[in-house]
Amino acid sequence: MPTSILQDCQRRLTMTSKPVSLWDHSAEEPEVSQPFKPDSKVDVAIVGGGFTGLSTALHCAEKGLSVQLFEAEQIGYGGSGRNCGLVNAALWLPPAQVREKLGETYGPRFIKQFGKGPEYVFSLIEKHQMRCEVTRTGTIHAAHSPGGLRDLQGRMDEWQRLGEPVELLDRAAVSEMIGTERFYGGLLDHRAGTINPMGYCRGLARAADQAGATISTGIRVTRLQKEGTGWVVETDQGVVHAKAVILGTNAYTDELWPDLKRIFTMINYFQLATRPLDGKAASILPGKQGLWDTAPIMFNIRRDAFDRLLIGSMGKVMGTVDSGLSQRWASHQIRKIFPQLGPVEFETAWHGQIAMTPDHLPRIHELGTNAYTAIGYNGRGITTGTLFGKAMADLLTGMDKADLPLPITSLSTVPSAPFYSRLYQTAFTANQVARSIV
Repeated sequence: MPTSILQDCQRRLTMTSKPVSLWDHSAEEPEVSQPFKPDSKVDVAIVGGGFTGLSTALHCAEKGLSVQLFEAEQIGYGGSGRNCGLVNAALWLPPAQVREKLGETYGPRFIKQFGKGPEYVFSLIEKHQMRCEVTRTGTIHAAHSPGGLRDLQGRMDEWQRLGEPVELLDRAAVSEMIGTERFYGGLLDHRAGTINPMGYCRGLARAADQAGATISTGIRVTRLQKEGTGWVVETDQGVVHAKAVILGTNAYTDELWPDLKRIFTMINYFQLATRPLDGKAASILPGKQGLWDTAPIMFNIRRDAFDRLLIGSMGKVMGTVDSGLSQRWASHQIRKIFPQLGPVEFETAWHGQIAMTPDHLPRIHELGTNAYTAIGYNGRGITTGTLFGKAMADLLTGMDKADLPLPITSLSTVPSAPFYSRLYQTAFTANQVARSIV
């Protein structure tokens, strides 16, 4: 067997023996990968096999462009496959702050387009019959305190002025919907829902493959070199010549493009999933909404299609799924919030990376002629990556840059990002310690 083929087989064996999350096990969509043909010429080379890269590949291929996508590991290896699976509209920021930061040209446009983000994601799922455990019953932003409820009231007022289907639930209503009396109220967003994020990733890959894109995994891009108006994309398995390049690496950006990983602060987010509860959790989120709270160090709860309860928060998994700090944190939180459930056993634990920008807004950067990246999703990767992938395809097929959801901005590094990343991790670990005993 040729050495290159043997190395590729060994690399794939290594990847499949280390699932990145629960979703890697439970996704019904099969993995998609095609052999890479070195020295080929394509219209678009895409780096990264997550939501952004795959959405770009799908929309470019549907527009008739030839596409080669490279993923160094497996589809959904980064934040996309480690996501908690909440399909939320817009950003963390309330609409008024978005308008203030983006101005009256881009602000309303961004709010409108990204408010409809879940609807577009669901339309792709339906169009391509993606098997990703989709629910469309909304998500709940739960108030952890009276102050959190006041913040939600302000958000609801803004969304309702914009005509969006968002409603504020009082304590009694939210208790019935969640199955606990721990929260003071909640904001129910009827636009939103939940998915198996790895299933969605693989569904995008399948759809892109069927549209004519070439999706190749286990291949790392090592260098991008300008060649006239196009690019030479060097990989560890050969070279491809492309008219345009899109980087879809977000929080998993490496040193491929100088300084790109230094424009955001990297934080971690972890999840633990129980074993299937066989109906014992029927009173918990019976409508299968996803939930996150208003606390400064937020946490999330949801149930999957197989009756597992998932709980997570900011930080890394400390210990293992069977013992250690994170397991104690998760057990304590479930016992405190859902005492009716009794003791639970956990099946798996994982964490992923989030790219947080100083103003909590994503970025579109022009890296060179016909080279772009959308980056800095601040934890809203499903809708943001999908919509930016569509925008990249539109841009490469003639759309005016002025019509993008955001203005193209220059790279601006955050020198303090490594310090704050360490500081946040310390705070997140301390939060796990505190909430494991209080």
